[in-house]
Amino acid sequence: MTNDPTRRGSVFGALVLILFGILFLLHAYRGFPLGQVFSRWWPLLLILLGVIKLMERAGSSSQPGARPGYIRGREVLLILALVALVGIVVGTEHLSGQLPRGNVHSFDLASVSRSAPLDAHVTLRNGRGSIHVRPGSAGQPSIIVSGRKNVTTWTEREASQMAERASIEIAQEGTAYEIRPAGPDTRENRIGFDLEVEVPPNTSLTIRSTKGDIDVSDLGGPLSISAHGDVDVRNIRGDVSVEFTGGDTKVSGVEGDVRVSGSGSEVEVLDVTGSATIQGEYYSPIHAEHIAKGIRFVSRRTDLTLTQPFGRFEIRPGSFEIADSAGNLTISTRENDLSFENITGRVRVDTRNGDVHFRLAAPPKEEIEITNSSASIAVTFPSSAAFQISADCHSCDIDSEFQGLRKTTTSSGDSHLEGSVGSRGPRITLKTSYGAISIHKGT
Repeated sequence: MTNDPTRRGSVFGALVLILFGILFLLHAYRGFPLGQVFSRWWPLLLILLGVIKLMERAGSSSQPGARPGYIRGREVLLILALVALVGIVVGTEHLSGQLPRGNVHSFDLASVSRSAPLDAHVTLRNGRGSIHVRPGSAGQPSIIVSGRKNVTTWTEREASQMAERASIEIAQEGTAYEIRPAGPDTRENRIGFDLEVEVPPNTSLTIRSTKGDIDVSDLGGPLSISAHGDVDVRNIRGDVSVEFTGGDTKVSGVEGDVRVSGSGSEVEVLDVTGSATIQGEYYSPIHAEHIAKGIRFVSRRTDLTLTQPFGRFEIRPGSFEIADSAGNLTISTRENDLSFENITGRVRVDTRNGDVHFRLAAPPKEEIEITNSSASIAVTFPSSAAFQISADCHSCDIDSEFQGLRKTTTSSGDSHLEGSVGSRGPRITLKTSYGAISIHKGT
């Protein structure tokens, strides 16, 4: 077979091999989430192939007699082979974590300790296993670690051998301390540690855990947690940050700000002297009480800010309930039914595909603006309330129990209501479509 000098070689295969080689290298040595990244960004391979072919065509058009680059069968086969290799690697790792690897054998963990200042900076790293942290004595401040070693093997003899080589160490690096597993086998997920930890009372603590429940209480410094499992935090005199997946989180009694992020089940935040921020996706209720400087909630469908304390804050899948706050409320969401009661600050609601119920027991004092789509709006004000109102309903009707307001309708079914109730009241703006607007008098 003779070589065709008019056919241009393609660099696509080389670039793809380099790209996948880098991804596999990062996955092997840095824990790069190969499956997650590839499942979202695989169309970039098609974009890369298209760009290269366009460049090859442009190059061939400037050279007489050269053939333009076409997509070749071996390039398609290369993509399919590499995609299959990614699937094999990710699938094998997933199955290895799901299949039984023997029985769990538990052994005592030899206690380790190290003296430290009252306001020590401590980082605690653990793989699998629970973590319980309490303050120690202020008279002789130190870090003390005890607990259990859990080894998963088919035989007790093998478990005993692995347990003998596994321990916990407290390393000091300058003014910082790190609690971490030690031993040649501790990188395997067959070894876990259930840890009981004492730290100086004013410790600034950072916890990084792969899997296991975490319980921390009564510390005087800031706390940061990254975990997979249930998290329970109580009585912290500093800011608290919790990043978690796959469990419940409860934070209470914090003298500072609270930030919770991730994904999982139930979230509860109580008695916080600062502000609270909750970000992520949760499939069970989010409950908050006594947050002195307000709360913010952010998810894929919602961005909510309430600036002052409130009596009730409950978010469930498909519904929000907020009551009794003098703060300003701003929310942008969709596909959630909203119930707001006695929010007396400025209100801005932008939603769709969910009914809105807004009720005040006292006359409104600030502007209220509610915009909806494909759902209804119902507002209730005291009969003695004073306000100026403008309401628009596209392909739907408006009903008001307050007299003296001007209502117009069009032949296409649109409705408009405007006017004043009383004098010198705030402005109320209501807009929706394909639903209804109702304005009620409260008792």
